Amino acid sequence: MQLRRYNERIILQILRRVQRASKADLARAAKLTNAAIGAIIQSLIEDGLIEEDGKLHGGGRGQPATQLKLAPRGAFGFGVRVDRTNLETVLVDFEGKVIGRRAHDMLLPAPLKALEIIKRDLESLGALLTTEEHGRLTGIGLAQPFNLGAWLHELALPEGNFKLWDDFDMTEALETESGLPVFRENDGTAATVAELFYGHGRSLDDFLYLFIGPAIGGGLCLGGDVVRGVSGNAGDVAMMPVPPSTLETAPRPKKGFDILLTRASLVSLARHLDPENFADLSRLDLQAAMERKDPRFDEWLEDCVGALTPALGAAFALLDIPQVIIDSDLDGEFARRMTDALTASVIEAAPEARSAPSIRFGSFGQDAGAIGAASLPMFFNFSPRAEILTGGMKKSSAGVAA
Repeated sequence: MQLRRYNERIILQILRRVQRASKADLARAAKLTNAAIGAIIQSLIEDGLIEEDGKLHGGGRGQPATQLKLAPRGAFGFGVRVDRTNLETVLVDFEGKVIGRRAHDMLLPAPLKALEIIKRDLESLGALLTTEEHGRLTGIGLAQPFNLGAWLHELALPEGNFKLWDDFDMTEALETESGLPVFRENDGTAATVAELFYGHGRSLDDFLYLFIGPAIGGGLCLGGDVVRGVSGNAGDVAMMPVPPSTLETAPRPKKGFDILLTRASLVSLARHLDPENFADLSRLDLQAAMERKDPRFDEWLEDCVGALTPALGAAFALLDIPQVIIDSDLDGEFARRMTDALTASVIEAAPEARSAPSIRFGSFGQDAGAIGAASLPMFFNFSPRAEILTGGMKKSSAGVAA
């Protein structure tokens, strides 16, 4: 039974990557017999997880091959992103497409107030599904920094309500309020899961993922799987030591070196644009500064890339990864400017006899954290984790097999 479930998930993973395939294609890719693949496909169709998608006419003899694909409405997941300066909730389908989204740019409120907002958004998004589709909800993914009350000096944020989150269990509160299982992960790793499951990870097995939001988060994918680390903080590039910023608006480091989140974050950009009122600036304000070619944006970008370059050099030397994927709450022209500037910088800084990793922009922009959160219950329910073969599937903090 466990082997059968594992093979079903292998088939789902293949379809997620290639989009469409015939039964024969799937049998070859999964190394299964025609009898085994036929039974698995029939079961997945009956469960509503895959569906037929026309026939492929190859011009040869015999009947044209029936093409199969994931059924978009075969499963659904909620994603909740809790960050220091925003709350975001999305509903995604089995293909990772966003059905609905609710977002609030605000300094993080007290936990119970945030819970009230999230509960209202879940109810609003749930109304987009039929009664039958509600039965296909796989759960709620929760993505948030593990230490919301930390690094406030480096981010120059007021203490506000952040310390109240240190002892509040949002996972338990959401499960109680919604009646759905909740799968929690830090925001960087959650966004990495989205990129692996629904983005560039469809064709890449090994990459370092970075997300520039209010702070900077990250995650690591090796061999087609997300690496969590002992405490779930693998890929937490925010803590990497870098030289102090040259910007006059940057807070002075407590030690002789700085950490990456002080220089490579949207809070650092907001602080440089308006040192006195940066906490009042929204994502749209930052986007507008870039689009009107504000010279202060250029100054920040140069400083940000100057911090990212040695951090990526250290990561590349340690991990020997070929690809870095960087995403952000900012979009449009930001993608080109960041990837061009960072690519040129890491190539120039590459040591002798070593090539630089290639840089590409991510797939989801400001939705990465929330889609990453929504990917967590999908990952737990439909990813071909080797642990399934043992039957020992227990929820860890990531909601994946421990």
